[in-house]
Amino acid sequence: MKKFILYLFILLYFMSSVKVYAESYPSISAKAAIVMDQETGRVLYEKNSHEKLPMASTTKIMTLLVALEKGNLNDIVTVSKRAASVGGSSIWLSPGEKIDMESLLYGLMLNSGNDAATAIAEHISGSVESFVEIMNQKAKEIGAYNTHFVTPSGLDIGIDDHYTTAYDLALITRYAFRYPKFAEIVSTKEKTIPWEGKEWDRYLRNKNKLLWIYEGADGVKTGFTNKAGRCLVSSATREGRRFIAVVLNSPPMWEDSMKILDYAFSKYKPYKVLEKGELIKKVKVEGGKENTVSVVSEKACVIPALEGEKQNVNLEFYLPKSVKAPVEKGEKIGYVTVKIGEEKVCDVNCVALKKVEQEDFGYNFQKIIKNWLKVLNPS
Repeated sequence: MKKFILYLFILLYFMSSVKVYAESYPSISAKAAIVMDQETGRVLYEKNSHEKLPMASTTKIMTLLVALEKGNLNDIVTVSKRAASVGGSSIWLSPGEKIDMESLLYGLMLNSGNDAATAIAEHISGSVESFVEIMNQKAKEIGAYNTHFVTPSGLDIGIDDHYTTAYDLALITRYAFRYPKFAEIVSTKEKTIPWEGKEWDRYLRNKNKLLWIYEGADGVKTGFTNKAGRCLVSSATREGRRFIAVVLNSPPMWEDSMKILDYAFSKYKPYKVLEKGELIKKVKVEGGKENTVSVVSEKACVIPALEGEKQNVNLEFYLPKSVKAPVEKGEKIGYVTVKIGEEKVCDVNCVALKKVEQEDFGYNFQKIIKNWLKVLNPS
């Protein structure tokens, strides 16, 4: 009887724990989803995040990234017949029209212009096909190994090998946010751009509804095709923390995105692990005018942590026993890995606090003289 009561207590405790977990971890309709912390890359929520799926116009995140890296905002682009005739969402480009690259980028992201995507690709690489090669190379460079692009627009009619994962899309977006112009474009609600041959400008209105209705929303891109379903990559920043959310094949994409972002913001709180310039260690310097150099953290490290995780944070230091002079101020000496339990959260570079010059003849001669003087005058 006592054993039965004990087993019953354990069962009830387990069921209550499962219920609490189920209530706290949101259930959504999306086929795949993820929330990623912009600063560290830590995954805060996921559902089938590594499943390969079509992604429709969220493809244009990579198109914009490549355009920012390879193109020139001030370039004047001549629109080809091929670009002007691309179907689906457009900014109504005409064959032979001349328009600046920056305007095309706004048309690409706000109106989801497929014609803009093609015009951008042809101008930067000479052809859509060559541009797509760059897109795929960039994906591998970023670490998006389960992604393959066929078009710069995301149109997938008759195409089977244009795909990504929720995880890869978050990685690509996180990488793209390193460019201020990317952040500026994807957070823009409305924009007017020139319209050659017209007496009025083009008016663009961002299709990302979250920019109007969700606190802190500042990006990124919508997408829809019959094959991909409704897709959304979104981002929101609160109190200096930006989270990136991806939902793929999500009929209620706005609701799903807000639900998982709400979860991340409510459950994960910032925990400062390192201050910028915090002393990590003194490292021996060989052949230097000083015997050691102070090594400090290159930047502050703030990680998103669940309640109860802070006591499980630990640091692993990867620093050499010694370095050879000369050492430059700010030179990377090693790094610190931040972990929560066994989960790696991020790496923080460790750099030299000041310059240490290399020994030379004059320095060694002065050292010898000082040593002689100490011998002659031991007091």
